[in-house]
Order: sequence, then structure tokens, then C-alpha cells
Amino acid sequence: MGEPSVVIAAVDLGASSGRVVVGRGDRNGFTLHEVHRFVNRPVRTDGTLRWDAASLHLGVIQGLRAAVSEFARLDAVSVDGWGVDYGLIDETGELIVNPAHYRDPRTARPFAQVAGGDRNVTEAQLYAATGIASHPFNTVFQLMAERDGGALADARHVLLMPDLVTYWLSGAMGTEVTNASTTSLLDPRTMSWASEPVDALGIPIGLFPSLRSAGDIAGSMSASVVAELGLASEPLVVIGPSHDTAAAVAGVPAEGEEFAYVCTGTWTLVGLELAGPVINEAGRGAGFSNEVGVDGTVRFLRNVTGFWLVQECVREWQLAGKSVDLDRLTAAAADLPLGAALIDVQDPAFTAPDGMPQRIRDACLRTSGADLSTEAETLRCILDSMAVAIRAAIRDAMRIAGRSVRTVHVVGGGVANTLFCQLVADACRRPVVAGPTEAASWGNVLVQARAIGAVTGTLPDLRAIVRLGSDLVTYWPRGDDSQWQRADDVVLASRAAGAG
Repeated sequence: MGEPSVVIAAVDLGASSGRVVVGRGDRNGFTLHEVHRFVNRPVRTDGTLRWDAASLHLGVIQGLRAAVSEFARLDAVSVDGWGVDYGLIDETGELIVNPAHYRDPRTARPFAQVAGGDRNVTEAQLYAATGIASHPFNTVFQLMAERDGGALADARHVLLMPDLVTYWLSGAMGTEVTNASTTSLLDPRTMSWASEPVDALGIPIGLFPSLRSAGDIAGSMSASVVAELGLASEPLVVIGPSHDTAAAVAGVPAEGEEFAYVCTGTWTLVGLELAGPVINEAGRGAGFSNEVGVDGTVRFLRNVTGFWLVQECVREWQLAGKSVDLDRLTAAAADLPLGAALIDVQDPAFTAPDGMPQRIRDACLRTSGADLSTEAETLRCILDSMAVAIRAAIRDAMRIAGRSVRTVHVVGGGVANTLFCQLVADACRRPVVAGPTEAASWGNVLVQARAIGAVTGTLPDLRAIVRLGSDLVTYWPRGDDSQWQRADDVVLASRAAGAG
């Protein structure tokens, strides 16, 4: 590897944990090193589920301190994280209250009002203006709830979560577009705020600082943070693709354009990378969003319930005093028959925490008539059902966007689950390339590296660096399509019965 190499920190914030990964290298190649991981656990305050901002800040600082301890310097740092949530900043520049959690039910009323046509903007009009599928957790409904409850009275700024952490590190405020595009407030065709629905719904859009793009420079790290980290010089704080899915898609090691991605985590984001948005009634009806990606691309994707179901079941089993070895449980699940137990993972009944194993058991009885009696059966039910949902999302994306898919790329935490990866290949009838697990960190690091001149090139050039530095595994589809078609039919019948 040639010199001079750079040392770049990627702060990657997830809904259940955060981590700091260091990328070290140059235009000939990069290696990634995870230096710190921390829990991101919400707290309930005055009846509202909120993120623990102090704990989040501490985890980031400890991670950067670990990076400095191991590598003795930092040239740049950038932050990516989940979408839709934000912090409210007062006139002194301080956080007013812990940011609300997207799973808090306070948005139910404004969401229902827009869905029911009781506000000045309908759901269809909001989609036509922003291309974002309607979900109760969308930022637009959160801000409506904040405004209706009077919480915006003291706010002078709204900072999306990665922008909030970037502000803590640099002192500079801004709104990065890949994350802004998830808010249901941005028009991805013009890369500007969607003025008509914003004005009609009374959203104080001026509270968002000016828009900025992945690859911009926020500035140098704040002197106070430099001193806290014990650095001899000030690293640059780079604006990366701040939405973690945008970072992960940038880190997909694809060759060519005919690929689909499955970004796994608490949520599973399934879709295509396009040159421009596809905003039409077919997309709205199928629940697809048009989110901004790196270098002017668009992530045409559907939110599929992901490993949240597994995480919640494991948590409940452990609370009940059971020892859970997920590797052994997955091996046991692999010995069970395909499609014997199914649920509709898109059912809103699975959104809230607590009681997940019983909710899945009840839903499985309704959907497929199977009674789940063991943890392995529950896990197999979840994984089969996720594969059915991913199959449907890719099929619908191809149909609506008019794009063919040759290969499916699975990235994120789901890469470690070999049964899951094989099931996706089987369900989608296409080879699955699994890896890297740390795709978001790859995207974050390489966009930073390009911004500071350590590498050059377009998005395909960055992906070539990911391929060079990653261990990838290919899964080939097994069996035939008939069992998956039957599984499709079971889930669709259950959904139709629920709608009726």
C-alpha cells in the first residue's frame, strides 16, 4: 500500500448500537478497523420514548479517543446514522430535550389525519411532492406532533441525528441531503424543500439549517473536542452520506447497474440504485421511497421489517432467563422445513417493542396455521418470512422502475447469518453476494477519502476499492420457485384478510 496513507474515522450510529470504525489507506486500497462499539438504548421521559443524547455523545467521544489511541492521529471524521429523528436546538445552541424516538406513538394522530384526508395535504399529494412512502415515524409527522404539542416554541434549529453529532464535533450546522430526503419534506427532483406540502401543513422548515451534500466539508474539528481527544492537530469534519443506508449503498461492492441491495439491520432496506426518482401511483401503492444517494443517485427502496424481530425475541428470551446462542439456534432453524410457519413481517403489529415472541406466535397461527413451540421454529418463521418480503420488494421494484436485476447484494449485520443469505438467494432466484458487514463504514470512509483527496474517481471506482478490501461470499439459489410462490400466496392471503 502506497504512502502517504490517511487515517479516517467513520462514526456509524444505529438504532441499537453505535460504533467508530477507522479506515486507513490510500488510492491503492483501504483497510477498516472497528475501534469501539457502544449501546444506543432509548429512555422513557415524561411518557415519551427518547434517545439518550448524553450517552450517545459519550460513546462517540470514547470511540474517537480509542481511534486516536490506536493510530495516534486522525485526518478526518464523518457521521452517518438512522433517518427521520432529530434534535431541537435553542437560541444558545444547546439541545432542548433528548430527541424523540421514531417508535414513540405520538405521531399516530397527525399520521391518521393526513392518511384520512383531514389535513390540508393528502397522503397522495405528499408522496407526489416528495416520493417518500408514508410511515407514522416520518419526520413530517414527528414535526406536526411537536408543533401541535407546543414543543417547537423554544426551538431555533432542527438537526437530524447525524447532523446533530456533526454539530457537536465541528460547531457547524447543516442538513445533509441523503438524510433530509427521508423526512418526507424534500423534493428529490430539485434537491430542495417541497414548498407546497410544507407550507400547507404548517411545518416550520426554516428551522432546518441550509442543505449540504455528501463530500462537503463542515470545517475543522472544534478546539474543545481536539483537546478532549488529545490530538496535536485538527482533523477535518467531513459531511459524508449521513443516512446510514445511503452510506451502505455507496459501500455495496457491485459491478455494473443491474443489482439490487438488501441493507440489513434493525430494518432491512431493499431496493435499486437509479439515476433519478420514480414517483408515481404504482410506487406509492407499493410503499416505495425515493431517497437521495451519493453522486446524485436515488435509492428506490422499500422498508422491510428486519432483524428487529429477532433482536426483540432474543431480548425477551433472555429476560425470561434463557441462554440464547444465536449461532446454534440458526443451525437448528436450518434443519426445519421451508415455509411451514409464516407471518407478514410488514404487519404494523410488529412495530412496538415487548411481547414479540407471543405476537409472532399468534400471527403465525392466523397466517399459516402453525403453532410455534420452540425458539428455533420462531427464528425460522422470521427468516423465511423476511425472505418472502425481500423477494416481493425486489420483484415490485423491478416492475415499477423497469430495471432488471442479475445479482442481489446483502450487506450489514445479516451477512453473518448464512441461513438468511441462502434463503434470500433461494427466494429471489438470483445469486446473492454477501458482504461487507460494515458497508456503511466503507461508504462513509471512502466518500471522506475522496473529499480530502486521498482517492479519486466516481462511485464505481469507490466500489472497486470495497471489493478489493472485503471478504465476499456468493450464495447460489437452490430448489425451484414453487415453494416460494406458495409462501407468497400464504402471506398475501393473510394481508388481504387483515385488510378486510
